[in-house]
Amino acid sequence: MVFFYLVPLKETPMKKCLYVLLLPLQLLSQEVPNSTLFWNALQTHCGKAFKGTIVNGGKEGDGFMGEKLVMHVRSCAADTIKVPFFVGEDASRTWVFTRSKNQLITLKHEHRHRDGSEDAISQYGGANPNTGLATIQFFPADQHTSKMLPKASTNVWWVTVDANTFTYNLRRLGTGRVFSVAFDLTKEIKTSRVAWGAKD
Repeated sequence: MVFFYLVPLKETPMKKCLYVLLLPLQLLSQEVPNSTLFWNALQTHCGKAFKGTIVNGGKEGDGFMGEKLVMHVRSCAADTIKVPFFVGEDASRTWVFTRSKNQLITLKHEHRHRDGSEDAISQYGGANPNTGLATIQFFPADQHTSKMLPKASTNVWWVTVDANTFTYNLRRLGTGRVFSVAFDLTKEIKTSRVAWGAKD
């Protein structure tokens, strides 16, 4: 008959190695996806508004240059965040972020007229193909966008958020088109404006 007994391991390099190998397995189920960290960071600004500045791609006469740019993190539900983007007196635009059960985020652009009716060109955007980074999420154009706006088939949007800044960015691959606007999250502003057609 063979007897087995356990001998306490001394603090050796091998024991330390075992700790290193086993610890990630213990923490795996507790790991928070980067997309969730990004989502939580954005939600901390719910109800707040911030002024923006074009940092890339602005041109005279494009409808953005020279206008007051404001983002308002107006509505924050468990899996939907709505951010109206005001351009001067134009309140037609809302960035709509939704989160799926597998923690992937979709960005859609909602456009409405003054009477609240939805524009023919609306709900374009895309979903991130992976959980991204805690401070950056990117959204390649989806099939709906490609069908509605063929020239936008190579669009890639990305959004960043950290302690100081939120940025919204667009690049159309294969062309020189690029657009970026940055918002200072350290300087909250007051706004009573509502996006056209908003119901929440």
